[in-house]
Amino acid sequence: MNLTCLRLVTLALFLNSVSAQTYSNCNPIQQSGCPPDSALGTSANIDFSHGASDSFTSQGNPTYDSNGVSFTVARSGDAPQLTSKWYIMFGKVEVVMKAAPGAGIVSSSVLQSDDLDEIDWEWLGAQDNQVQSNYFGKGQTTTYDRAAVHAVVGTHDGFHKYTVDWTSTQVVWQVDGTTVRVLQATDARGQFPQTPMRFKFGAWSGGDPSNPAGTVAWAQGPTSYASGPYTMVVRSIAVTDYSTGTQYTYSGTSGNWQDIVAVGGKVNSGGSRTNSAAPAITSTSNGNVVPFDSTHNSGSTYSTPSVYPWVAGSTTLATSAVATNYPGLPSGWTVNSSGKVVPPSAAPSVDVPTRLMMLVTCGLISGFALGIRL
Repeated sequence: MNLTCLRLVTLALFLNSVSAQTYSNCNPIQQSGCPPDSALGTSANIDFSHGASDSFTSQGNPTYDSNGVSFTVARSGDAPQLTSKWYIMFGKVEVVMKAAPGAGIVSSSVLQSDDLDEIDWEWLGAQDNQVQSNYFGKGQTTTYDRAAVHAVVGTHDGFHKYTVDWTSTQVVWQVDGTTVRVLQATDARGQFPQTPMRFKFGAWSGGDPSNPAGTVAWAQGPTSYASGPYTMVVRSIAVTDYSTGTQYTYSGTSGNWQDIVAVGGKVNSGGSRTNSAAPAITSTSNGNVVPFDSTHNSGSTYSTPSVYPWVAGSTTLATSAVATNYPGLPSGWTVNSSGKVVPPSAAPSVDVPTRLMMLVTCGLISGFALGIRL
């Protein structure tokens, strides 16, 4: 067994499960009795320069001023974020923001569902001239060619508008009104995002020296906290839910949008908005953007993501902050409500699924070392 695998096994033997410290996850296509998702069911325009919005749950102490909401990474363990209390079922999300600078610092804007459909924007603090896009269906990573890199001038120094327009037939990514990528559902190889999603955004340190080498390399770290702090600023967001109603529920376990029920309303597909002017994808990202190490479905074995900040938690609308895992920390180490890393309080034995996941991880160690989701 090589040194990396040995460290994984050793850490897992001494770290406890995170289940007692976080919301319990409920994947509707794998579990029964999951709570419904609260629906936005309309449009929302939020100007964060006017202060905090009760549409979001905060973690890690985002701050507010005339520029908007700021997410500052000043020391190891800082990972502020906002998570919407509502979900959309197809829709449009516009974010006006400045990404955080700094080698190893990652700014993120993510739509994610309870069954791990996902649409991403990611900005690396080491790059002031690009943004990365990505998508996932049901958390699967059967291919490693989904992430794409798009040119943007001055992501750290000026505000830009980043848009995701999501329908039943396509996902369109735009920067300042210009389409940079179109994903057709027919081209997604059975993994097109199509279930109710909530919206999460914030900043974290992928380049923290305690992270796995692959994560640090993907984030172009390591992070020098002495040269910080590093701040992502979001001025405003505009969100339109193409569907209506008060809640979204899953009527079956297919994960198909036709099985989503809008309580008191209707699921609208959003129609077809094909943009023929979308450029070809000519630049891809090694590591598929957010390095969810060993957390996605590569076939028959499923493991819920436990990497901060995009953790698929329960759908209850509690307003308190949630303890959650930080990238690179094994199960049991968490980020608490103040955004600090907390060690485990107990160390039970490792169960069989965990042992199997460690074997899978070590069997694919070359991908892990590159920060690739397994």
